[in-house]
Order: sequence, then C-alpha cells, then structure tokens
Amino acid sequence: MPLIIILIGIAALLILIIGFRVNAFLALVLVSLGVGIGMGMTPVEALTAMQNGVGSTLGTLALIMGLGAILGGLIAESGASQVIARRLTDAFGLKNITWAMVLTGFIVGIPMFYNVAFLMVLPIIFAMANETKQPILYIALPIIASLSVTHGFLPPHPAPTAIVEFYGANIQLTLLYGLILAVPTVIIAGVVFGKTMKKIPTKVNEKLFKSADLAPEHLPSFGISVLVALIPVLLMGFGGLGQLFLPKENTLNQLLQFLGDPVISLLMAVFAAVFTLGRKSGKSFQKTMDGVGEHVKPIAMILLILAGGGAFKQVLVDSGTSDYIVNLMKDMTLSPLIMAWTVAAVLRIALGSATVSAMTAAGIMMPLVTTGTVSPELLVLATGAGSLTCSQVNDTGFWMFKEYFNLTIVQTLKSWTVMETIVSVVGLAGCLLLDLII
Repeated sequence: MPLIIILIGIAALLILIIGFRVNAFLALVLVSLGVGIGMGMTPVEALTAMQNGVGSTLGTLALIMGLGAILGGLIAESGASQVIARRLTDAFGLKNITWAMVLTGFIVGIPMFYNVAFLMVLPIIFAMANETKQPILYIALPIIASLSVTHGFLPPHPAPTAIVEFYGANIQLTLLYGLILAVPTVIIAGVVFGKTMKKIPTKVNEKLFKSADLAPEHLPSFGISVLVALIPVLLMGFGGLGQLFLPKENTLNQLLQFLGDPVISLLMAVFAAVFTLGRKSGKSFQKTMDGVGEHVKPIAMILLILAGGGAFKQVLVDSGTSDYIVNLMKDMTLSPLIMAWTVAAVLRIALGSATVSAMTAAGIMMPLVTTGTVSPELLVLATGAGSLTCSQVNDTGFWMFKEYFNLTIVQTLKSWTVMETIVSVVGLAGCLLLDLII
C-alpha cells in the first residue's frame, strides 16, 4: 500500500507540474501533504513533518547556497571568467581548443549555479567560435558538458549538496569522488562527442547575445581569477584528504576539517573575491557590498524547491514509509546505485527539472543508505547522474541551449539531449566502478 501511495503522489506531482503548470515548490508542498495523509498521518502530523523537513533542509543549505550565489556573482561581474578563457585558449592553441573549453567550464562551473554559469560562458563560446572559425557546437559542447557535470555531481551545487544531507554522506568525500568521475565524463560527453558536432551548421542568435564590454585595466589577473574560483574546491578537497589519511583527533586534520567545511570555505572565497576581484574592478567595498543582495535573488526559488523536497522526504520518514522501503528492497539483488539512478532518470524525463528530480528521488531512495550495502557518497553521485539524463522539451535547459545557439528542435535533441544522456550514463558507470574499489 505505501508504494501505491508514493506512485500516486509522484503521478500527482507530474500532473500538477506538467499538466497544470503549477510551480514546482507549490506542487511539492501539496503532494507532500497528500502523501502524508494517505499514509495514515493526521493533517497536523503531516504538516509538522513538512515543517521539520523544510527546517532541517534549509538550515544546512541556506548558508551554502547564499554564499555560493554571492561568490558566483562576484566572479561574473568582475570578468574573471573571460580572463581564464583567454589565457587557457592562448596556452592550448587552436588545435586543442576543446581542452581549453573543458577547463574553462570546470573553473567557471564549480563556484556558479548552472544558469548563471551558462550565461557567463556564452560570450566566451561565441568569441572563440568567431576567432577560430570553428562550428559553434564544436566549441560549445565541451564547456557546456563541464557545466552539467559540476551541476549534477559536485557540491556546493544545490542538488548534490541537498542529497548529501538526505543520505548523510560526507560532503568532502562526495566532492573528491565527484571530481574523479567528472574527468572521464566530460572527456567522453564534451570532447569526444563534441567532435561529431562539426557537421551541424549553426549561426549565433545575435538578438540574444550581447558581448560583454569590460575595460582591460579593470580585469583581474589570471592567477587571482583561478585562485578565487577554486578556493572552495581546494579547501574542501584538502579536508577530504585529511579524513582519508589523518587520524580524526590529529590537530592538522581538525584544522583541515574546519577550513574544508563548505560554509567556511565559501565564506573565505567570498571575502577573497571582494578584496581582489572587487577592488580590481574599481568598485569600493561599500559598492561591492551593495550588490550582494542582487547576487542572492536568483536562488530564492531554488531554495524553495529544495525546501519542498525536504518536506516530501520528511513525510516519507515520519510516516514509516522509509522502513517499509528498506524491508522491501533488502532482498533485491539489483545495485542500489542503479536503483537510485533509475528513479532519478524516470523523474527527470517526466518532470524536466534536474533539481526537482534529484530531490524527489533522494527522498524515495534515502532508506537504501541504512542498509549499509552502498557508499552514501556514491549514492549521491548516482542520483545526481540520473537526474541529468535525457533532457528534452520539458526542461528549461533544453530551450536555453536551443535558443542561444539558434538550433532546431531536432538539432537540439541530437546535441544537447544526447550530451546530457552521455553524462548521465557515464556517471553511473563511474559510480559502479568506484563501488568495486572503495
């Protein structure tokens, strides 16, 4: 009976979001309440569970996402991403331009939310396509694949960070494993597959693209640009290495854990950006601080969607559904990683939103962690990989890619949709291989 109620809840979620165009956050709230009551909870009990789920989710994520949005905004407005792209392009040369695009995508994509990073790399893509006279999709796919991988696999991006909390995973180890998976995934989906895009004729949509106009004297240096962008990754990475190789009570390890905490690492990166990138751009400290609020605004709805996912998760826990799922699945031979990926993939195809799909799948699959048969960090990555698969017409990313690169729907399906699916499948394969080692 609980599984039937969950399936009805998911169906209702699909109908509300796809059929009636209800906002994803509102749909999650309604479905969470309905599933709770359907599971035998009183309306008050269901509401209490939802409130607890929202509080526990946002209590951890609000600081991380807020600081991440501020850092991404400071990097974006300073022109740091353009400096990075130009230097890497000069270093790699025309023959290896796709590798320059991959590195640019990683450096820009790690500290920025996907939509912001996508818009930030557009001037780089268009400028490089014009300068090198190469087909735009050949230039674009390596950098866009990098953005997709960082969005789906790596904290402090919203979905991976939230799923870490759901599964009780270690955020630093998740980042390390995610980086290990990211490299081959981007090479296959971005570089190798990108080479097949040379024969697709495209033309830049000039109406949507406006070149950034930044004075050279106000651009930061390459070294500062890279350092500021990678501060959170470096600090969290060192924290993960400390956990792996140093005793828990070791003083150096404790220092690394403090500095590697996502809140502390992002906070340090933000102030580094304020006093380096902000000062170089000619802005006063006060003017830079005045712009902080604008950087945070775009994440408001993302936070609410994550909160809705947290409400759904807590209803499943408090209603006893989690225990039911554990008992049902404990004798199954199918890998929990494949199960989590499949649920997230089905939701992604139906819902369109990678974040909503990942959060909903994590709420359903969370009991798998308690079985102790799989690494929670790998379960985070498998869920994130599944949430990226087969992006099509119900995904805003699909339409952004189509319109900015002036493609037909068929061309978008052959390029964007295939690229996202490759990222998803290679990500799952990487998780299964790592599961044999760790």
